[in-house]
Amino acid sequence: MTAESIRDISSDKDLITIADKVFEGKRITDEECMTLFEKGSLAFVGSLANYIREKKHGNITYFNRNFHIEPTNVCVFSCKFCSYSRLYAKRDEGWELSIDQMVDIVKSYDGKPVTEVHIVGGVHPKMNLAYFIELLKKIKQHRPELHIKAFTAVELDYMFRKAKVSVEEGMKILVDAGLQSLPGGGAEIFHDEVRSIIAHDKVDADGWLKIHETAHNMGISTNATMLYGSIETYFHRVDHMKRLRDLQDKTNGFNTFIPLKFRNANNDMSNVKESSLIEDMRLYAISRIYLDNFPHLKSYWPMLGRQNAQLSLSFGVNDIDGTIDDSTKIYSMAGSEEQTPTMTTEQIVTLIKQAKRVPVERDTLYNIINDYSNVES
Repeated sequence: MTAESIRDISSDKDLITIADKVFEGKRITDEECMTLFEKGSLAFVGSLANYIREKKHGNITYFNRNFHIEPTNVCVFSCKFCSYSRLYAKRDEGWELSIDQMVDIVKSYDGKPVTEVHIVGGVHPKMNLAYFIELLKKIKQHRPELHIKAFTAVELDYMFRKAKVSVEEGMKILVDAGLQSLPGGGAEIFHDEVRSIIAHDKVDADGWLKIHETAHNMGISTNATMLYGSIETYFHRVDHMKRLRDLQDKTNGFNTFIPLKFRNANNDMSNVKESSLIEDMRLYAISRIYLDNFPHLKSYWPMLGRQNAQLSLSFGVNDIDGTIDDSTKIYSMAGSEEQTPTMTTEQIVTLIKQAKRVPVERDTLYNIINDYSNVES
């Protein structure tokens, strides 16, 4: 891809100006990001995003060996887009794992080369700060080398408020117990025009950003997400990404950005039509172009589906998450194509190679563990 070849895709002057900035390594503005959403064809934004992706990472596509623990789907909050949670008043319809049950899940991976456990779930009033401190300590006692990535900002906000500790105090307590990084969940859409409708009763945008900034200032890496394709507009998407880009300028603490597709099965927003595959790929591409200070862009294959995740590797994505091992229900319950989300290492390597990319196993912090470029799939 060259500046000249981009003109074969579009002759629009505004789009050509944006392309020139990308090739010159300059940051695009919020207004130019809106222009991409409003006028950029899939071929145009995809070509620019792939240029950036290959400039940053070549053909490398990362994955890791991980599994999830979901302590409970019982939740005090009532997000309209959620197909996963059960209100606390209806907790007999959900599940609640004990600490011993969760440690047993960790033990079931003894002898297996997993590097990360991802712990997120509903916000259960009885699963408080002390409860999770005990869980973290027991996991670390059993398998010290296992990286613990746990708790969305929504869970942490509730946990800290209930314990009457500050964000700084709460984060230090959890880090001392074994917490090593934060996932990006709970961001949804930051702008209150949307958030007040789809997730009115949980931590707001400022609270989410404060928790992640606090983690960054402590040297704790985090991820960032955006729930797209529900009732938000292009303006709301740009506003959301701007807040993330601004914080990354300040702290450089985000590892990766993960767009999460709204799924409309079994929730209070089943009347909202899901976004098309074309719009999905445009969103990935535009986020890669706009979020110039994020090192990585991930497509979460249990949500998007493995074939669509493979396709996203041509639209700016350089990471497809991990093996999962059928250990998450969050998106399968919402109608994702992946009703049994598990892939072996061999399957992930094959999927990446079929897209003409180089499979590289990473740890949570993107240190390389294995390069599978010369391994036959």
